[in-house]
Amino acid sequence: MTGELILFLILALTAIASAAGMLLSRHAVYAALYLVLNFATVAVFYLILGSPFIALAQVSVYGGAIMVLFLFVIMLLGAEQIPAEIKWKNILPAVILGLALVGQTLYLVFQKIAFSNLPLENSVAEANPTHLAKSLFSTYLLPFEITSILLLVAMVGAIVLTKQEKKGGRG
Repeated sequence: MTGELILFLILALTAIASAAGMLLSRHAVYAALYLVLNFATVAVFYLILGSPFIALAQVSVYGGAIMVLFLFVIMLLGAEQIPAEIKWKNILPAVILGLALVGQTLYLVFQKIAFSNLPLENSVAEANPTHLAKSLFSTYLLPFEITSILLLVAMVGAIVLTKQEKKGGRG
């Protein structure tokens, strides 16, 4: 086995273990920390694939900004611990959606031959940060702005829900 394969297997096991830890953790803060570990592992995958810009974006955007937002909301809502009782009616939609995700993944794995014919030269040229910035702020400006507005609305909604809970508890 080559060193790259050994590194890949170690990273794959780390990614799977951190994802499982995130799902099985009873404490929301620990689950968020497992998610940070998963993001870091994915960033190393990007480095192995020769894409340092996306690895840096993965760490700075997801590992930094999004996780700070998650932890802020967790601490604001006071949801440090997940309730002990789990009901099947709450788990069933997640299981169905998980099976759909597994089905889609298997479909893409079996369609790998169709993806292997893509020219790599154009993909490497388009991975240039300057080209990415120009396309992000010209072609994809509307989806970029909609995403930022959705994140802002989610944060304001969490604050509003918390304020209403506190007002209801006092009266």
